[in-house]
Amino acid sequence: MADVNTAVKRKAPKRIAQAIINSLKGGVVPRIGLPYIAVGRKREIEALLHDVEIIGDGGASFRFIVGKYGSGKSFLLQTIRNYVMDRNFIVADADLSPERRLQGTKGQGLATYRELIQNLSTKTRPEGGALTLVLDRWISSVQNTVLAEGNFSADSPDFQKEVERRIHQVVNDVSELVHGFDFARLLSLYHNASVNGDDETKGKVVKWFRGEYPTKTEAKSELGVNVIISDDDWYEYLKLFAFFFRQAGYEGMLIFFDELVNIYKIPNSITRQYNYEKLLTMYNDTLQGKAKYLGIIMCGTPQCVEDTRRGIYSYEALRSRLAEGKFSREGARDMLAPVIRLEPLTPEEMTVLSEKLADLHSELYGYERHISEADIVDFVKIEFARIGADTNITPREVIRDFIELMDIIYQNDSLDIKSLLNSDEFSYAKSEAVSDDSSDDYATFTL
Repeated sequence: MADVNTAVKRKAPKRIAQAIINSLKGGVVPRIGLPYIAVGRKREIEALLHDVEIIGDGGASFRFIVGKYGSGKSFLLQTIRNYVMDRNFIVADADLSPERRLQGTKGQGLATYRELIQNLSTKTRPEGGALTLVLDRWISSVQNTVLAEGNFSADSPDFQKEVERRIHQVVNDVSELVHGFDFARLLSLYHNASVNGDDETKGKVVKWFRGEYPTKTEAKSELGVNVIISDDDWYEYLKLFAFFFRQAGYEGMLIFFDELVNIYKIPNSITRQYNYEKLLTMYNDTLQGKAKYLGIIMCGTPQCVEDTRRGIYSYEALRSRLAEGKFSREGARDMLAPVIRLEPLTPEEMTVLSEKLADLHSELYGYERHISEADIVDFVKIEFARIGADTNITPREVIRDFIELMDIIYQNDSLDIKSLLNSDEFSYAKSEAVSDDSSDDYATFTL
């Protein structure tokens, strides 16, 4: 199995170094350049890559990644996201929010679906918006395959017939699935419009796939289909997409949901329960084999999962499925369980990460690195010696402190690193300011 955590020895281009430093200093995960700073999480990554293999073989998976704010949930998500895109998977991600939930009375579920489709990404379109690209690539790949076989020339009347036969073969396979008939019909419409150069019809089909038709009447009038994607059935269409993407030449589809805490924060208990019910449906589908070529990963804090009053564990059917067994404990977690609980990075891992950041910083600003290995070790020792650091310290805090330290040293040659490290302001700052998960003051970003 490939290791996505292998250190990169070559220098990072300045644009990548800039993105990494600026993102981390701002408390967010960089979208690019993660191999330059990947440290730790070996067991977690191996567990998720095992899921990727299962998805590629036609299976499905569902995982929860649980950790405190700043513990590395989003970083782990982004690492896996980049890895699977490089291996021809399609990915989609969405942050849950008051406007985007799994279920809602005002279209919040459909809003989540639209966000996922908008963020649909491939290796050649990693920033999202890849739906049209995927559809066009599918038709083009069928044409190229027929030409490569050498039985038909491009101007032969039988060439288009063979292409249509293979297109219809995929369409027929899709039509046999739940909600697949109309989905397949729209695929055929897109193909025919592509052949005829009818961009208007292609645009209408893409609009339907994006869930943007407000009424069935409008969809019937423009496309001849009697259904639209709704708040109740949007997840079924994600399953259809995952199956279709495989037929279109991709390995499968992974969906990432972050900020699961926004379901926990729903004030109405009945609405929360409806969302947990939808979550249970998705969970059961993947584990029971009702979905193919599909992986789902959700990120949340320990509180939003384990709180028996408002969290996922308040829904008994989920609690009984997700609760840890009797033998799992810190340092010996079951990484094959549905819930992966992130443990803090060790001081040794934080030291390695700080080394990488020091190199990136000096490369970005073009100076000879001032901070020594001994200085980095001292910095990490001080960070981990803070009151409560054994349970509350997070990578985000340490990283932001370290980048600030490097920025100040770079801009002030007269300052001495050791005096800064040994100052009272650094040694004792924030020792009482570290908050726990019981706070209602939720952070916006998760590293």
